[in-house]
Amino acid sequence: MSTDNAPKRKLSRRGFLAGGLGALAAAGGAGAWALDRYVIDHVEVSSASALTAANVVAAEAASDGTATATSYTSDTATVSIETVATGSGSDKITYFVADVTVGNATIVRSAFANDQFGENIIANPSTIAKSLDAVLAINGDYYGFRDTGIVIRNGVKFRDSGARQGLAFYADGTAKLYDETATTADALIAAGVWNTLSFGPGLVENGKVLTGIDQVEVDTNFGNHSIQGQQPRTGVGLIAANHLLWIVADGRSSGYSRGVTMTEFAQIFADRGAQLAYNIDGGGSSAMVFRGNLVNNPLGKGQERGTSDILYVAG
Repeated sequence: MSTDNAPKRKLSRRGFLAGGLGALAAAGGAGAWALDRYVIDHVEVSSASALTAANVVAAEAASDGTATATSYTSDTATVSIETVATGSGSDKITYFVADVTVGNATIVRSAFANDQFGENIIANPSTIAKSLDAVLAINGDYYGFRDTGIVIRNGVKFRDSGARQGLAFYADGTAKLYDETATTADALIAAGVWNTLSFGPGLVENGKVLTGIDQVEVDTNFGNHSIQGQQPRTGVGLIAANHLLWIVADGRSSGYSRGVTMTEFAQIFADRGAQLAYNIDGGGSSAMVFRGNLVNNPLGKGQERGTSDILYVAG
């Protein structure tokens, strides 16, 4: 994760690995607690996909489909990817738009790093995507940094601790913004929810850019919890049932892409017809992977960062 576009790694694992492990180990007491809490893997569910297997069998595609460098077509999904560059010099913005249409909403799935649910478990998005032979993938909400939120993945409840505005994808191909604190995971599943994301904020609702989103703080925990300013970002949107937009904007690379504000990001979705859109984890973690290959250029360096989870279109 980056240091300024996530609800920020109370103490980020990567920050520790870069220089803080020794100091914490030597400090003992509170330092040892923080090391255990924010760096050491805490696996709650191993082989997590086994829990969701019964839910996804019926949605498996019978055809491998056909693909080009920027598109994919099968009996169950159509994906096209567009690269957009606007502005110039220090004001240049580069972003990637994946237009996704599926015949069955349940082929849009989530997967955990190392197939394990828990905290501080990470893998590069392309690594997770390749293990599943995913057609298209983006980084998820980095659920594993925190112990709050409602986490429903592929129709299975993994966490039920409402804390913020979430996004719910339904098995009928629709999606809704919702208040996690006003419901439960069981109630959502009973209503037909297939996947949830817990990050935010919501960007677009009823086709309109939401106001005040440039001032939102997703979490107020230890560390940098700001997601404001011009940042690399990842978001998901819905044009209509079973018609999605996944957009990744690169940033922090002068002359290539400065990043976008939250309102700028929302406007990109609205201009492309999204009736609903939602911001998820960004910064250096923003990644789009197509047929196993990284599409975007994180921080202008072409290097992925590990994350807890991905959203993907099954092949």
